[in-house]
Amino acid sequence: MTAYEHILSERRGDVLVLTLDRPDRLNAAPPAMFEEIAAAVASLDGARAVLIAGAGRAFCSGADVGGGALGSDDPGAATYQALTGSYNPAMAAIADLGVPVVSAVRGPAAGIGCSLALAADFCVASESAYFLQAFVNIGLVPDGGASWMLPRLIGRARATEMMMLGERVPAAKALDWGMVHKVVADDALDAEAFALAERLAAMPTVALGLMRRAITAAYASDYAGAMEAEAVNQRAARGSADSMEGGIAFLTKRKPVFTGT
Repeated sequence: MTAYEHILSERRGDVLVLTLDRPDRLNAAPPAMFEEIAAAVASLDGARAVLIAGAGRAFCSGADVGGGALGSDDPGAATYQALTGSYNPAMAAIADLGVPVVSAVRGPAAGIGCSLALAADFCVASESAYFLQAFVNIGLVPDGGASWMLPRLIGRARATEMMMLGERVPAAKALDWGMVHKVVADDALDAEAFALAERLAAMPTVALGLMRRAITAAYASDYAGAMEAEAVNQRAARGSADSMEGGIAFLTKRKPVFTGT
């Protein structure tokens, strides 16, 4: 286990488990927490999937502004520096990962915590989970990529509802909206989310990494551009050892054993 101040980082087999570890603050995130997340995902050391969870009864209640982390004579400048120097680089690092990411959400995923939870390829929520963009209630705007992410994930009308009304979206509604992968009982969350991450870690990692990057890139591409990107990615995937293993397993009618290469 790598030692950090605000998160726990642990390898469990082929899965890197990152746990936001400020349960007394509902895992409210100072800039340093996101710097630690960026550092942790920069050194996967062979991990083939990442699971992000929160300690205690919350995933993340948002940025830690109450503790003075962003206090300054010029709060606007301090906030800008925290976003561009700490929060945004971590979100970009997660987006650029070559391995799949799962988030396990119980309790609140608010503000930057909502963005972090939904940045995962698969968000598994417990029945107690809710998602919140409460910025409007304090005269601020969504951040962490939420204004880009939410309209693409749930559509403009629902994204506008979340951001402008600042109301909780409980787990059941989030599932209905297509915001999360699945909803499970609170006491089943950890096992369900880890099982999914473990399943993904046993799959062809090169292909999965190319898929997740292509999905993001497609939002800024036209149809022809997406097809060209697919051709480039297919060339890369076809050269992987896992592709060879998958082809041989198919021909010999056995289950493939992928190694992530």
